[in-house]
Amino acid sequence: MNNIKENYDLMFTSYPDLVNIQELKEMLGIGVTLAYRLVRENTIPSQKIGREYKIPKVNIIHYLMNKSA
Repeated sequence: MNNIKENYDLMFTSYPDLVNIQELKEMLGIGVTLAYRLVRENTIPSQKIGREYKIPKVNIIHYLMNKSA
């Protein structure tokens, strides 16, 4: 967990703590279809509020850290 905290302070500093699908796809450099699939399949945990997904930035960093391991 300490490693995630260190990366949180270094990665995606220009993004807010909660991002939407558009920001997720920018952060990961992926298309909108894959971004929706990652959140719908709970690969990257998120909350759907109304019609929009809210994704905690820490979940994206966690996904990247586990993906590269």
